[in-house]
Amino acid sequence: MSTAVDPTRFVLVRPSHAGNVGAAARALKVMGFADLVLVAPRHADLHRHDDAVALASGATDVLDGVRVVDTLAEALQGVTHACATAMTPRDFGPPVAAPREHLPALAAERAEGRRVGFVFGRERTGLANEDVWRCHACLSIPANPAYGSLNLAQAVQLVAYEWRQALGGWPVVPARPALAPSPPADVAAVQAALAHWQAVLERIGFLDPAAPKKLMPRLNQLLNRAQPTVDELHVLRGIARAVEAAAGAPPPAPAPAPASAPKQG
Repeated sequence: MSTAVDPTRFVLVRPSHAGNVGAAARALKVMGFADLVLVAPRHADLHRHDDAVALASGATDVLDGVRVVDTLAEALQGVTHACATAMTPRDFGPPVAAPREHLPALAAERAEGRRVGFVFGRERTGLANEDVWRCHACLSIPANPAYGSLNLAQAVQLVAYEWRQALGGWPVVPARPALAPSPPADVAAVQAALAHWQAVLERIGFLDPAAPKKLMPRLNQLLNRAQPTVDELHVLRGIARAVEAAAGAPPPAPAPAPASAPKQG
């Protein structure tokens, strides 16, 4: 799948903390987005502050591309479908949905030329009603009803992730090629392992051969449920050998009783 930068726009309205801008830039780059616009930030160079650069954690190219504008109308120029983000329900405004409910259909429509924008409010108060009314939809992130407070950058990360997944996402690539699986151990190998275990358990006094009860049948059933591979059974046999070595050499067999001396006549 292509890793080209996506044209989706992310808009932060009146942000006040440089660290949130930097963390938002990092969130966008991780998900393959880069268009970040700040509307009337607390400082015009907020995205240049040390905290922003530090929390961007290498996403300085996104910070370098930040545009600062005075109004939300300017920030949304060229956007054909704007999604506000708000936790608090509004009595009036666009339809509200969770990102996972709204975004898949929007991703399908984007092929028709829609340009999508996501709008986030200030840290303390969120979006004003007037800002929400400019948008086509309102996204509400499902959260604990008793505590739904999300940090601004966290909200950006969640929406960016859900949007990337709606667009198709990227495959998870393993760090190294998977090894060929070991074949399952056959019945004979399992029984040989059980015989080995039995000898070891008797050696260390865990199993009384005079009263074995159902220990070995239970171990047999355990292995049948586990269905170990050949390699796994080798590990278990290796453990048994280590126990044998730790237990020391087996005690010498008792010497046979001497034969009775012939009677002297």
